[in-house]
Formats: sequence, C-alpha cells, structure tokens
Amino acid sequence: MAEGHTITIEQGDRHVRVVHDGTVLAETDRPLLLRETGCPVRYYIPAEDVRTDLLIPSGTHTVCPFKGTASYWSLPDSPDLVWGYPTPKAEVAQIKDHLCFYEVEVA
Repeated sequence: MAEGHTITIEQGDRHVRVVHDGTVLAETDRPLLLRETGCPVRYYIPAEDVRTDLLIPSGTHTVCPFKGTASYWSLPDSPDLVWGYPTPKAEVAQIKDHLCFYEVEVA
C-alpha cells in the first residue's frame, strides 16, 4: 500500500439490503466491510446473495492500484450500478466473489 493509504476488511454481521426502484437486488447478513483511506465504507456482498440474474455485464473496467481491476454490471436503466473484483490483489483477496453497490440499506 502507498504510504498513508490503508484498506481494512472485516466480516460484518448487520443486515444489508439493496433495493433499486422497488426491486430487491441483494440481501445478506454476511457482508464484508471494506474501509479505505479517503472513501466511504463499502459493503461487499457475497455473489450468491445478489440477484445476478437481473444484472447485465458492462464493458466498463477500472483499475485500482490497491485492489486490482474491477468489472461492472448494469441494469437497463442504471449503468455500472454494481462492481466487483474477479481477481483481486492478494492483500484484499477476501472480496473475491463479492459484489458492491453504490447505495445500500443497513439495518
């Protein structure tokens, strides 16, 4: 990691739900909480707790020097709504097979 830049990942135990236009896209009691310097807490949800059948793979990819290359998925009316790291860097290997949304409800 760059000096002063940290990423921590911990197993969450709060209920996390993602709803978009009235449709539940994800719901889990086992999110990973990723805290990264300069960023809000992100909830990474196990892929099996996400309605991946509703998501369309996007052509968008971004590169994070700390996590690796992200792939994105969209809904017909919401491009690049979801992202994940199919082959994350070793330091954040826990987020493999997890997806992240911009907006989540935490109970």
